[in-house]
Amino acid sequence: MTTMTENASGLREFKMPDVGEGLTEAEILKWYVQPGDTVTDGQVVCEVETAKAAVELPIPYDGVVRELHFPEGTTVDVGQVIIAVDVAGGSAPTGQPPVAVETPVAEAPAAPTPQAPVAEEPKPEGRTPVLVGYGVAEASTKRRPRKGAEVPAQQPETFLAATAIQGELNGHGSAPVGQRPLAKPPVRKLAKDLGVDLATITPSGPDGIITREDVHAAVAPAPAPEPMAVTAVTAPPVPAQAQAPAPVVTYDTGRETRIPIKGVRKATAAAMIGSAFTAPHVTEFVTVDVTRTMKLVEELKQDKEMQGLRVNPLLLIAKALLVAIKRNPDVNASWDEAAQEIVLKHYVNLGIAAATPRGLIVPNIKDAHTKTLPQLAGSLGELVATAREGKTSPAAMQGGTVTITNVGVFGVDTGTPILNPGESAILAIGAIKLQPWVHKGKVKPRQVTTLALSFDHRLVDGELGSKVLADVAAILEQPKRLITWA
Repeated sequence: MTTMTENASGLREFKMPDVGEGLTEAEILKWYVQPGDTVTDGQVVCEVETAKAAVELPIPYDGVVRELHFPEGTTVDVGQVIIAVDVAGGSAPTGQPPVAVETPVAEAPAAPTPQAPVAEEPKPEGRTPVLVGYGVAEASTKRRPRKGAEVPAQQPETFLAATAIQGELNGHGSAPVGQRPLAKPPVRKLAKDLGVDLATITPSGPDGIITREDVHAAVAPAPAPEPMAVTAVTAPPVPAQAQAPAPVVTYDTGRETRIPIKGVRKATAAAMIGSAFTAPHVTEFVTVDVTRTMKLVEELKQDKEMQGLRVNPLLLIAKALLVAIKRNPDVNASWDEAAQEIVLKHYVNLGIAAATPRGLIVPNIKDAHTKTLPQLAGSLGELVATAREGKTSPAAMQGGTVTITNVGVFGVDTGTPILNPGESAILAIGAIKLQPWVHKGKVKPRQVTTLALSFDHRLVDGELGSKVLADVAAILEQPKRLITWA
């Protein structure tokens, strides 16, 4: 499905694209332009929210905004037109009728109409455009001849010239083998990003140039074939009494508020249902003295190597989990139902559950196992800041292997977290509080927290899950193990 269409008047319609992987709808959060505004290729015109994240949409051409088809707050299906842009530069000035561009035909010249005299303009050299959106621009520069083809210096019959250009193409409209297709650098970059071979594209631009629309059309799914014409058979009308009226839901607006389920919250609900009823969850708990870890956090804040970085207990807990996974690599896996295989991951994309105004999202730090402590601190800080701004990209939330959720920031002791779909384990961190604790034979106030590890029992049995949780607890109790075990 292409994201743009154009009519004969030069009005282009931009459709809601699929900004994720197979997403079917998006909500328009904010328009950055209004009818009458001038836009340029690549300019962001609106922000939309998909089931995964908020995304800004750029317009792919220059022109003047003519119409916004949907107001802010509307959920729009992928493929629906959301904005119309006049790429012809708007309507003609007052008193000057628009110039009609037609294909020349062999006929006698029409009698002149009584109009104000117009100064005769010199004829441009070379070919002139004859079709709307097809032909060549009137310019003083000349295009270099294409390899293997002779281009005459002048060709008065432009329609035949356009036909000759098409004749240079092979049977299915693409460039001949061994000949470099004509396209501007931005179009070549777009094709490279989308994985499209320019040699396979039928050009629609002037002089046989491949346009952005041609590239988008090449990656769009083929349109469904039109159904064959069949003889219409009129069905007998259904009696009115047989049609059950739609139920009318009423409620007291003063005592209740109804919020549509959409966007991130809708996707999260579906994902949690799928995870809870697909992966058999097991949750284990451990309460641990983290006093030494809290002291190390304070020391790291004063370390010049950590200046300007986000240093908190979550940083050391994340590092402890990465070390525990290194010691127990079988926990870092996924279940492939279709292939009936367990997929062991030799990398750790560490997910961090983040509460945002739009709902819960779980972006992940790619290849977290390779990062030093300062690098991990930098990645955590960037991830949290991006999530709070609502700028987390869909790519940042894909490919996670294990996740950490910090419920302790809400004063909660612990919980039984549900696995992020496709992952093997999730670690919940409870609130860190001063509690009476037996330390060196005496009851003393110590910094204590409770950890909870949920895991997929298809992948992780009780022994493996217990070892991982015990290793995390041991490191937080004696953080010097980050050195001896790493």
